[in-house]
Amino acid sequence: MRILLTNDDGILAEGLIALYEELAKDFELTVVAPEIEMSAVGHAISLSNPLRVRRFKRNGVFFGYAVSGTPADCVKIAVHEILEQKPEIILSGINLGSNVGINILYSGTVSAATEGAFLGIPSVALSLNTKKNPDFSFAARFSRRVIRFIRENGLREGTALNVNIPALPEDRITGVSFVPQELVRHRDKYEKRNDPRGDIYYWLASETPVRKSVSYTDLKALGENRVTITPISFDLTNLEEMKRLRSIDFIL
Repeated sequence: MRILLTNDDGILAEGLIALYEELAKDFELTVVAPEIEMSAVGHAISLSNPLRVRRFKRNGVFFGYAVSGTPADCVKIAVHEILEQKPEIILSGINLGSNVGINILYSGTVSAATEGAFLGIPSVALSLNTKKNPDFSFAARFSRRVIRFIRENGLREGTALNVNIPALPEDRITGVSFVPQELVRHRDKYEKRNDPRGDIYYWLASETPVRKSVSYTDLKALGENRVTITPISFDLTNLEEMKRLRSIDFIL
């Protein structure tokens, strides 16, 4: 099975390496990933600068292709130029930190998966719910279960899976839930600072929910030590609102 691996943490990221080492023995893998960290770039693509692609070696052995662009760039250039055949699945990750709620809109990890879905390829974003001392071993093994699930059940065209995995030993994970994304809005807090030249700069310091969620969502299920799987799409049309607006006369 041909699998494309990518991420937004960069080609040297531990999560990507863990995924590669887990799957390399059984699958035909190609790594195409950003040469540097590209977290929170969303679905950005490079238009004003050329994409530079170089063969990357790890421990003296060819590992994959490092791209001077975003995660979405990596998927595009891989499918259209680097690979001789389309991959059968795209895996993006394993991201350091969860991608739940509204944060999936900012995530380069998730955007790589939605770009794959846009190109008609079953795609998955994988994230580990921790920022410190990560152990990617279970998350890497769990990717096999996701691959098997997709092979056996398929995915609706244009759909990607956003998967978040608790940073816990396997025996402490309580199950797997298919859940919607959390929609509670956050209140951002910035720290105001001065640089050595006296100029002001701001640093995003925290995000606080403006209210508690009343629904069972990715955020809640992950908090219960469950693996969360959310099917997502690049179609952003609000169908209910479009139906309402069509019922109103818009005067030219």
